[in-house]
Amino acid sequence: MQAINVRETREKLSHLLDAVAAGEEITILRHGKPAARLTAPQPDRVQFLDRTGLRRSVPASKESAAEAVRNLRDNERY
Repeated sequence: MQAINVRETREKLSHLLDAVAAGEEITILRHGKPAARLTAPQPDRVQFLDRTGLRRSVPASKESAAEAVRNLRDNERY
C-alpha cells in the first residue's frame, strides 16, 4: 500500500488512478495522518430473492398466460 500527501495527489492523480485500477491501494495523507483511501470499486453483487414460498402461496391459474394477456388487452380502454 502506498501513502501520498494531498499536494502530490493533485499533481499525480492520473497516475494514481492507473495504479488503483491495477489493484494497488493508496492512502492519502493530510498533515501526515491518513485522510482517505483510494481503492478500486468492488463489483456489485447481484442478490436473488428466494421466491419459493411466494410461488407456493399463489394458486395456479386456470387460464394460460397468453389468454390472460389477451383478456387484459381486450378489456383495456384506449
